[in-house]
Amino acid sequence: MENKIEKLISELCPNGVEFKELGKVCKILRGKRLTKKELSDDGEYPVFHGGLIPLGCYDKFNRKANQTMVINTGSVGEVVWSSVDFWSSDGTFVVETPNDINDKYLYYFLKTQEDYLKTQKREGGVPTIDRQAIENLKIPLPPLAIQEEIVKILDNFTELEAELEAELEAELEVRRVQYEYYRKQLLTFKEYAG
Repeated sequence: MENKIEKLISELCPNGVEFKELGKVCKILRGKRLTKKELSDDGEYPVFHGGLIPLGCYDKFNRKANQTMVINTGSVGEVVWSSVDFWSSDGTFVVETPNDINDKYLYYFLKTQEDYLKTQKREGGVPTIDRQAIENLKIPLPPLAIQEEIVKILDNFTELEAELEAELEAELEVRRVQYEYYRKQLLTFKEYAG
């Protein structure tokens, strides 16, 4: 089954594209550990470790904004995008791209690979994923202009999806309130009828 990126590539590049191993075109960098004492609630930069939610904050950053992380411990295989400068701990791999790969395109590609990455975890005391599992992924590489077009399409789709989800949640809340109102009316019906 084709994922969103494969569908867009087949539409925008009908003659196909080259596939390369991620480790041959990008740097896969492991972060640096911080101790709990070094973390704070009022630091300027979020610290990512073994999950999607920052572990805390720190007063320095070791990675620039607009980069993709793959969680390698804890929530193994989860792909995270950071739109702000951040501290990458040793519980994450950051994938640095060369100039001919759009960072957000890489993120969207890796999101399509999350299920696979999660199957690559090594069980033990703490589940982990090896750098090699990421390096061996084959990424389709259309021209940069096509990557940017794909990002634009997927960003719009993601934004519409978020708006729809917010609208559905608001509608659900209205229905809950309505349900509670009618439920109370039905339960107190005897008081009025009697």
